Amino acid sequence: MARMPSAERRRQLVDAAIRVMTRDGVARATTRSICAEAGVSLSVFHYCFDSKQELLQAAIESIIGAYTARVRSAVEPRATLRATVRAALGTYWEHVTAHPAQHMLTYELTQYALREPGFEHLARTQYEQYVASATVLMEQVCAVRGVTPRVPADQAARVLAATIDGVTLQFLVLGDEEAAEALLESTADQLVALVEG
Repeated sequence: MARMPSAERRRQLVDAAIRVMTRDGVARATTRSICAEAGVSLSVFHYCFDSKQELLQAAIESIIGAYTARVRSAVEPRATLRATVRAALGTYWEHVTAHPAQHMLTYELTQYALREPGFEHLARTQYEQYVASATVLMEQVCAVRGVTPRVPADQAARVLAATIDGVTLQFLVLGDEEAAEALLESTADQLVALVEG
C-alpha cells in the first residue's frame, strides 16, 4: 500500500464512511466495513481517527461543507434579492433531488447520535453547523445585494435551516416535487420578508 499523507487518508476514510452509511445505514457502518470500502487496514483507521465518533464528526462536517460550498458558489447578484435567494435555494434543491440517499443520511446521523450514548453532542454539532453555514450564506446573499438585514443574520439563518430541514424531510417522505417547489417559493418569500421587512 502506497504511503499517503495523513490528511489524504482521513479524507479517504471519510468518503468511504459516507458511501457505506448512505448504502447500508449508520448503525451497520462498522469501522471494519468502512476500512474495506476505503481499501485500508484497521490500523490505518486507528492512525487517522481516535474513534468511530471522531470519524462520524468528520463525515458530518464533510457533508455540510459540501452542501454549503455548492450553494455559496451559486450565490451571485440577480435582478432582486428574492431572485438571488431563490437561485441559492434552487442549487441546494438540485442536489436533494439528484442525491436523496445522501440527504436521508443526514437525518439518520442525527437520530443515531441522539440515541447512541456518548454521541449526543454530534447531533447538536450537526445543527449548530447548519445554522453557522446558513448564517454565512445569509450574510453573503445580503452582501452581494448590498442589503442590511432587518433581523440578525443568525436569526434568519435559524429560520432558513429549520425550514429547509422540514422541506427536505417532507420531500424524502412524500416524494412530491411539486409541493416541494411550492414550499421553496414560500421559503424565498419568507427570507426576503425577514431581510427587507
